[in-house]
Amino acid sequence: MYHVPVMLKECIDGLQIQQNGIYVDVTFGGGGHSREILQHLGDKGKLFAFDVDEDAKRNVPDDKRFTLIQSNYRHIKRFLRLYGVTQVNGILADFGISSHQIDEPSRGFATRFDAPLDMRMDRSEGISARDVVNTYSAEQLQHILGYYGEVINAKTLAHRIVEARAQQPIETTGELVEVCRSVAKGIEVKYFAQVFQAIRIEVNDELNAIREFLQQSMEILAPGGRLVVMSYHSLEDRLTKNFMKAGVFEGEPKKDLYGNYEHHLKVITRKPIEATAEELKINTRARSAKLRIAEKI
Repeated sequence: MYHVPVMLKECIDGLQIQQNGIYVDVTFGGGGHSREILQHLGDKGKLFAFDVDEDAKRNVPDDKRFTLIQSNYRHIKRFLRLYGVTQVNGILADFGISSHQIDEPSRGFATRFDAPLDMRMDRSEGISARDVVNTYSAEQLQHILGYYGEVINAKTLAHRIVEARAQQPIETTGELVEVCRSVAKGIEVKYFAQVFQAIRIEVNDELNAIREFLQQSMEILAPGGRLVVMSYHSLEDRLTKNFMKAGVFEGEPKKDLYGNYEHHLKVITRKPIEATAEELKINTRARSAKLRIAEKI
């Protein structure tokens, strides 16, 4: 089963949907957000959705206003141009991983199954988690574990992984969990989740994809168009916050002669919107979600 869409009403309200507008859902997944957007569109409205995961095709609605593009959202500008679209009225992004991907043992995203180490969103290309775990140097492993997963003893774990794979390759999620267990700190389940998150972000180059997507979103949003972004990780949220505020990801933004940011987005949410207590009771995935909204000036 795919996950229940997080903060559905807040996302739809944030988009301020125009009946005959053009919208993009860059993280289609189970299609929950897309189906709701279609409910608000008129006959001339259009919705394009992106998803690299082959499984997402099972959820495509039978609707002539809808088009699924089987690609990563980092290519949003190029693929929309193939459909003759250069400007859109709203873009929705729901970063992270779907419950379906976590619950499908063969994907290798979850710590609770013993499955091949994969973790690729797009299983047709790229490096797998097995490649990362068995070929990266101790220094490379330490960096991704510490930066992407905030693993507190990243150096110790990185060296432990290198020692373990010298005996025999680490092939499955269960084998990786056992290696982690020997040096785990704090609550084991949380520790394992941080390790798997770090490797998943590396495998799918997630942060660079987000940077590329956000930069392109500025170019294709029509004036008055809305950018609605939901993050589940502090690194994703920081990139989104900084970009919406000043058009940069790190460092000092450019300012004009009057000291104003040379940027064309107006931040609608000074603080991120978080899920209500009622939603958290029925959807635990919403616990870490942060929703930010900006509008093209």
